[in-house]
Amino acid sequence: MSLLEQTKQLLRTHRISPNKLLGQNFTVEPSVLERVVGCASLTNHDIVLDVGAGFGFLTRLLASKCKRVIAVEADDTVAHVLRGQLGNFDNVEIVAGNVLKVDIPSFSKVASIPPYQISSKLLLWLFNRSFDKGVLVFQKEFVKHLVASVGSDEYGWLTVLTYYHAETEVLDEVSKEAFYPEPKVDSSIMRLAPRKRKPFTVNNEGQFLKFAQALFTNRNRKVRNSVLPFLKGVLGMDAEEARRLAGAAPHHDKRARELAPEDIGELANAIIN
Repeated sequence: MSLLEQTKQLLRTHRISPNKLLGQNFTVEPSVLERVVGCASLTNHDIVLDVGAGFGFLTRLLASKCKRVIAVEADDTVAHVLRGQLGNFDNVEIVAGNVLKVDIPSFSKVASIPPYQISSKLLLWLFNRSFDKGVLVFQKEFVKHLVASVGSDEYGWLTVLTYYHAETEVLDEVSKEAFYPEPKVDSSIMRLAPRKRKPFTVNNEGQFLKFAQALFTNRNRKVRNSVLPFLKGVLGMDAEEARRLAGAAPHHDKRARELAPEDIGELANAIIN
């Protein structure tokens, strides 16, 4: 029985209707699962995080290659089915709940085809975790934002944060036909490895995310204007002080989309004490 047939059967048996709000597009192409597992370069020492485990097709492959799998599934009904599907695996820990809100044990690698709806939040969550490598499947357009070049239409705050935290590589494309129900867009498999040494220094990492987001809210405006909402709204400066600091900041006459990540780090350090 194919994975597509198995998926349809499980959905019928358990009276599950794929939830668009939860991004429930089940992977039914075996070659995609095998590619994710192969690119993760698993060993019998690895503890692997699988976010959006669904009916466990990827989880099952991972469990045969590593020490332990932490399979996270947000949908309680699907998680119940998942437990039944993987009951004979003693190295799989199933966590029912939102990965961003529940306690997750430590892991060494990520191999996952997560729900598209949580892509950016999941990535930021991963940047605050300690692990060796991740192989993930995201929407193709989302991946373009992660690896965009300076000045391109896709270049933005997520590009900057990703560059700061991780080395990335786009490995392969995945047709929308590899999923059921079929989404509207194709996907990409990407590898990311947290940087052991950051490419530039940020004095206040807690504020850097907010700063980058604020800066790219008006990516085509001059920096001296685009940073004003951050200075006044986040740092609490009065209008006169904010204008003075913005006018004296590095790269103040350039537009946000023209700044390399290193330039944005320099700008953030000059503005945030």
